[in-house]
Amino acid sequence: MEQVLASRSVSITELKRSPSAVLEQAGSEPVAVLNHNRPAAYLLSPQVYQAMLERLNADLRTEIQQGIESGDALPAEDVFAELNARYAEPGRSASKAGSKHRA
Repeated sequence: MEQVLASRSVSITELKRSPSAVLEQAGSEPVAVLNHNRPAAYLLSPQVYQAMLERLNADLRTEIQQGIESGDALPAEDVFAELNARYAEPGRSASKAGSKHRA
């Protein structure tokens, strides 16, 4: 059984029957929407959703900055050649992938 990541839950049937009541009871708490007792979706207040997006954006900006500060960049064609060499389809030779680097 999948883990329900909310302290409140509601069935899809209940949500269809009375969406306003579900939202009112939830307040600012997330609500798991269950289909056959398995999470199908989560309802979030606009404030919680906005806070999540802001946190994700801040984390992403931090990771990008750390990447920039970590040193010289690799040319994209070198990275793609390396990926092609590592994950070439069976029967495809690494030389066809054009890789200069080997792991």
